[in-house]
Parts: sequence; structure tokens; C-alpha cells
Amino acid sequence: MTQSQVADEYNAIEGSAVPRMTGKEVGRYEREARLPNSRTRGILAQVYEVERAVLDSAHAVSRGRKSGVGRGAETPVREAGAVGKQGAVQKLMPASLAADASHSAKFARFLASLNATEKTAEQLHADTARLARHFVSQPLENLYGEIRELRYETFELLRGRQRPKQTSDLLVAASRLCGLSAHVCLDAGDYDSAATHARTAWSCAEAAGHNEMLAWVRSVESLIAFWDGNPRRAAGLAQQGQLLRVQGSVGVRLASLEARALAVAGETHAAGVALTAAESAREAMCESDEMPGIFSFPTAKQMTYAGTTYLAMGGQGRVGKAIQCAEAAVDLYRSTVADDRSTFDLLAAHLDLVRGRMLAGDLDGAEMVLGSVLDSGPEQLSASIVSRLHVLARELGAHQYRGSARTAQLRERIMSTAAPAALPAAD
Repeated sequence: MTQSQVADEYNAIEGSAVPRMTGKEVGRYEREARLPNSRTRGILAQVYEVERAVLDSAHAVSRGRKSGVGRGAETPVREAGAVGKQGAVQKLMPASLAADASHSAKFARFLASLNATEKTAEQLHADTARLARHFVSQPLENLYGEIRELRYETFELLRGRQRPKQTSDLLVAASRLCGLSAHVCLDAGDYDSAATHARTAWSCAEAAGHNEMLAWVRSVESLIAFWDGNPRRAAGLAQQGQLLRVQGSVGVRLASLEARALAVAGETHAAGVALTAAESAREAMCESDEMPGIFSFPTAKQMTYAGTTYLAMGGQGRVGKAIQCAEAAVDLYRSTVADDRSTFDLLAAHLDLVRGRMLAGDLDGAEMVLGSVLDSGPEQLSASIVSRLHVLARELGAHQYRGSARTAQLRERIMSTAAPAALPAAD
């Protein structure tokens, strides 16, 4: 194919009203004068009829040759009117500043590709902390590509030579990035890929001797088992994690996971004991978590898990407790800054509130809360939220609701919303 033919086929696949690709641009890619971004590589892979991973690998090699900067590197874009009469910069676009800083970070990692330095580990820690925090509040498709590329870079650094301290730091970073990847797959409903990432995360944490991360990985494995339909295994994994006796909120997370899994498995008394253990672990916390976001377990999330547990345990008295926990979780999340507000957990708390009010006979109240969930965009519906919606739809099909046109319409709306969300494919 000529460069012009490649451009024509690219534009045909993209389907844009205004053709964006040209033969000259394809030539720039071939000469490595420019590097195609993630979206462009995806379309080019279709044009060349190759696996996307082939172009991603070629992109990594080219990026290494270019040292992360130089020809083809993006420059900060200033907003119109940003430069005054004296030439002073008055305002820069935040996204441009972040992109420019990203280039500097990549170049620092390139310099350390054969012998990682302390600064390299610090930058990886900062990047991972940012991704971990944004993970709970931003759509997965906005983060998945960066998580994957940063994980690849960390693996490459570990294949090089570095001092023991930097090796340990890189292993912890790799473990966390594999943990984030496992969560992406978990939220996309790909439990096999999630388990693979989790096993690698465990191996990295074990090699680094990092008990807190080992405990956190056990919590992810428990989540995977739970949503894959094996609550007893989920409870066992959560119990194994608690044996590590680590500091921070991961102990609360593990006990809460154990309680929910035991309740679903029908072990009501044991679930109650685990709930008490979660409360005790919260009271015993004497230091904050090293990592934010998905690596922490705030009180709001604990309340969400407790609400789900009480509903699974059953009984009118526990329904009242479930409603109280779900309402407390919603209030706590609403008072949290946007970057720390877990979208999926807020939706889960709302759905528990819906089920609690249904069981309490308050269908009007349930329908009111349900509306806020059904009005959410498809990017906010993880595999677990979709699963919860299907359960709710089945419950609305029970005999006590049959014959009600209002309930039938609500059930139909739930099923329409619960269609599989367009989440990024797991690698």
C-alpha cells in the first residue's frame, strides 16, 4: 500500500466528516518524525491488519529512540489571549501544562532505563498516586491507556540494572500498577484477566517484601472471586489478607469484604462478627494510608459494604440498618471533594438504598432514588453495578409486584440501562 492508500483507508475506518489523515502524515510516522497516539494506533492496526500490541511495541521502541522529547514532541498550547502586550504569559491551559510535565517525566524515566535512580522511583510513586486517586472518580477509558503504558515502562526498568533500594521501589510500583490493571479488568467484568494481573501484583509485592501491598492484593482477589460468583472463596481470601496484620485501612477493607461475602453465602452470624471486626479495625487505625484513591478504604465505602451486608443477612431489623448505612454512605460521598468521590461506590450505596426501601414497602422512595442511578451515563456503570441492576430487575419481577404497570415500566427501564457498558478491553 502507498502512503496515500493507507491514509484513505484510515479515513474510511475513522468515518470522520472531514478526512484527518494524509499520506504525508503517514510518511512522518514511517520516518519516526512523529509518533501516533493511542487512538491513531488503534485505527492503523485495522488498516495494516495486525494486532494492536504490535504497533504499541513499535511505538515504545520509537519513543525510546526519541528520548521522550525532541522532534515530534508536543509543546505547551496557550489559550487565545494568553499573552499580553508585554509578552507575559497570563494563562496556560491546565491540560497543556500536565501534558508538558508528562514529557519531562518520560524523559527522566528514559535516562534511567538502564539504571533506575531515586528520582525515577519518586516519579513513579507520584504518577501511581495520581492514577489511584483519579481511578475512583474518572471514567476508566480516561485512565486505562496511561496505567498500561506506565506498567510497561516499569517492567522495562526492572529488566535493567539498579540499586537494591530502587529495585524494591520499582517492584512496589509494578505491584500497584498491576493492581490498578486488575481493577480495570474487574470493573469491565473480565475476571480471568483481573486474576492474572492480581497474581503478578502479588509476585511483585512478595519480591519487595511489602506486606501492606500483599494484603491489598488479597482484597482484590477477594473482590474478583465475589463478583465471579464464589462468595466462600472471597471470604477465605479476605481472611488470609487479615492474617498479615498490616496498618492502614486495608484491614477494614478485608474485614468488610469478608462480612459481605459471608452474608451472601448465608453465614449470618459469621458475617456479623466480621462487621464488628471491620469497626474495630477502623478504631485501631493509627496512621493514614500511603496511597490514596483505590488503595484506601474510607468510612463512606465501609458504610456501603455494611449496607450491602445487612441486606444479604436479611430480616426486617437489618433492613433498617442497611438503609441507615446506605444513607450515611451517600451523605459522606456527597460531602467529599469530587476527585475522592467513588462513582461506583456511590451508585452501589444508592442501589442498596433502593432495595432497602423496597423491602420496607416504600416503593415511591425507592423509585425516587433509583432515578439518580438510571440517569447516570454508561461510563459510570461498572460490571458490578450492572450486576446489581439485574438483581434489582429480578426482584421487581417477584409475585408481589406483578400486575403493576408502574413496576413493569420501572423494570423495563432498569433492563435497558443495564445493557453492557462500553468499557475498555482488558489486555
